[in-house]
Amino acid sequence: MSLYLLPIAYTLFVWWLSTGVIMYLNGLPRWTHPWSMLAATVLLGIALVGLGATRDDTRVTGAYLAFTCTLLVWAWQEVAFLLGYVTGPRRTPCPEGSTGWQRAGLALQTLLHHELALIVLGIAVFAITWGGANPTGIATFAIFWVMRQSAKLNVFLGVRNLGENFLPAHLRYLQTYFRRAPMNALFPVSVVVASWLAALLWQAAAAHGVSPFEATALTLSGTLLSLAILEHWFMVLPLPSQRLWNWGLRSRAAEPPA
Repeated sequence: MSLYLLPIAYTLFVWWLSTGVIMYLNGLPRWTHPWSMLAATVLLGIALVGLGATRDDTRVTGAYLAFTCTLLVWAWQEVAFLLGYVTGPRRTPCPEGSTGWQRAGLALQTLLHHELALIVLGIAVFAITWGGANPTGIATFAIFWVMRQSAKLNVFLGVRNLGENFLPAHLRYLQTYFRRAPMNALFPVSVVVASWLAALLWQAAAAHGVSPFEATALTLSGTLLSLAILEHWFMVLPLPSQRLWNWGLRSRAAEPPA
């Protein structure tokens, strides 16, 4: 049983902790942000080296290490975006009256550099791990990327909870590109497809004859995808999800206005 409980607990812990740490760093005074970005970049380099070192590691520890390294890769782009270093060429609110494709184009301009960075990081992870016996890294990055794109589209199309409280002052203009609505047509599709894929991962993890490495890797992926689905539900249900990371938001107590 510990073969499954440990990766579930580990994924839950690093998901909660890493999110809170990034929020805390983002809320610190602006003069600290270059140092946070520098530290994140050093960790990015270490993580990419770690992915290369574990590409053929089929031990249980290899699954954990590859998963953690990919988490650090993803954390870099989160830090770069939230600190305002890698966002997009447009950094102003959405003009009033913008609708349809015009609004979509303007919204893309606010995230263009961020989206390009995600593509570059994905290519790097893919190139480093391609052909290796340990696919945990690329699987983890794929889950992060697909579910984040789904979340962005859902927030753009309209959900109940936009998560604007998580945005720092220098990115508050982004909320003008969001739309508040009970739900949108994409949301149920996103949740149903993701839930189906999660069920396949859990089924594969519990299959007869699966090796300890495979069980661990699949459980890590299954838990991560399940948490991403939970985050989607946070967008439409009246749940106080912010309380999970109130400790990470304390650094914004003296945050200057936008």
